Amino acid sequence: MPTRLKRPPIWRPLGLTLALLGFQGYLGFSAIGGQFGIESRAEIISDIGVLKGQSSALQAEIDAFRHRASLMDTRRLDPDIVTERARALLNMAHADDIIVMVDPKTGKPTSGSYSELSENELNTNPADSSDI
Repeated sequence: MPTRLKRPPIWRPLGLTLALLGFQGYLGFSAIGGQFGIESRAEIISDIGVLKGQSSALQAEIDAFRHRASLMDTRRLDPDIVTERARALLNMAHADDIIVMVDPKTGKPTSGSYSELSENELNTNPADSSDI
């Protein structure tokens, strides 16, 4: 009896080759234009610079808070700092204190026309001079 040899189908190796070439193309595209690819490197480096700047600003703020907390340590408590903070929180001052008004937005002293007041201008009550 004659036997007939079957020829293997060409579709199986061709399909596997096409699938592997497609996967290789996907990997190549991801390496060049993907989220972490070569083209995104400049954006990643600029983000690193921005985040380092934010980190250093936050570290400076943390150091400032640590310094303020260390000033309130009972072993190192300075009476001048305590009275200064108490006056600032209570909005009180002594008669011989010099008070400088500061603009809260800019942090600089407010400028205005300063003129010496006479003694009777200091002691005059504005409600007494009304014509009501």
